[in-house]
Amino acid sequence: MQPQSSAANRQAGGAGQEPVAELVQRASQQMTELVRGELALAQAEMRQKGKRYGLGGGLVGGAGVVAFLMLQALVAAVIAALAVVLPVWAAALVAAAVLGVVAAVLALGGKKQVNRAGSPTPEQTIENVKADVAEIKESAQR
Repeated sequence: MQPQSSAANRQAGGAGQEPVAELVQRASQQMTELVRGELALAQAEMRQKGKRYGLGGGLVGGAGVVAFLMLQALVAAVIAALAVVLPVWAAALVAAAVLGVVAAVLALGGKKQVNRAGSPTPEQTIENVKADVAEIKESAQR
């Protein structure tokens, strides 16, 4: 009687393990498909955003070029207006001097900001990493 019950147990046990193995395999396949699908979606989204960023950057660059041309036209207009009361060469010289002063003030302001920024290395982060490494070494020695 026991051989039959043992064979029945093996059969029942085998039948119980097969569906679990199949479930695990299916879950693994579904998880793989899900991850691949999410990666494909992320790639498509980033491709679309990249195109928009590229177009936006090109338009902003074009606007910068047009603004630069506008400033040149404005300088020419200032020189022409000064040429009404001064010779043209003197008007151009005055406009160049004013632009030189503006450029010098902007350069000094920029230099001051760069000096205030300090070293380009992330000093606080380096100190934090050193402290973390020391803490890990200390914990490992315990």
